[in-house]
Amino acid sequence: MAIITISREMGSGGIPIVHQVAKELGYTLVDGDVIREAAENYDLSQEALQQIDEKPPAFIDNLDRQIELNMNRIQLIVLEQALKGDVVIYGRGGQDLLPNISSVLRVRVIAPFEERVERWAQREWIDPDLARSLVRKSDQQRAGFIKYYFDRNWTNPIEYDMVINTTRVSVEMATKLIAEAIKDPYLIEKDHTCKTRIKDLIIQKKIQIARLDDERIKDIWFNIDVAGCHVTLSGHVYSEAERQAVIDDTEKVEEVTGVTDNLKIINY
Repeated sequence: MAIITISREMGSGGIPIVHQVAKELGYTLVDGDVIREAAENYDLSQEALQQIDEKPPAFIDNLDRQIELNMNRIQLIVLEQALKGDVVIYGRGGQDLLPNISSVLRVRVIAPFEERVERWAQREWIDPDLARSLVRKSDQQRAGFIKYYFDRNWTNPIEYDMVINTTRVSVEMATKLIAEAIKDPYLIEKDHTCKTRIKDLIIQKKIQIARLDDERIKDIWFNIDVAGCHVTLSGHVYSEAERQAVIDDTEKVEEVTGVTDNLKIINY
């Protein structure tokens, strides 16, 4: 059950590498097109996708809650695709959505800033100054997205299994390196263990979506832990009615086999 996640910088050449890897291995590519096609089934409008996809929050309370709700819906699409196995997940914090799963190969594609600017200007037939502004803005947005939602430094190489600099490595060689790396025995995990973990992550994501979409829940300062389809709720809520709403939302998720309620009620 192989999963490859590829993070890229704008203008680094990540797009052709992603497509070539998926084609070479016969894997399903999970990218923006797949998310847009699935969006309607997850209560996501195309306008919402444009507003939130790989962007940091707005820091306006009501808007941020809606943004986070839609972000979790996008993440659910990615997780359910990952469960099928043999996929290439392109961007969208894919590696952070699949923690502690050793069968995930985490790849980052980079290139020097000025070279990326030149490539983007040539690709889009635009002025270099405009290209420079767009590349810088993209870097800032994606770094902010990863930092806010996953509390991680986007550029830290230790977070990746493989970092490819496309000024020195061709698309063909990058594809070959990734295709060989996914076969490494250190990345192999039993299918059952891997699928069980992803199923738990899917359940957790569905509960997160339910609590964000539930107007009865004033705030979301409580934790959702899932192990073997059993959910443990901890942290605090503001009232008994809110506690019951959290439990109701959790029990409505079909895959949940049991709920342990460790929630505390704190009245402010």
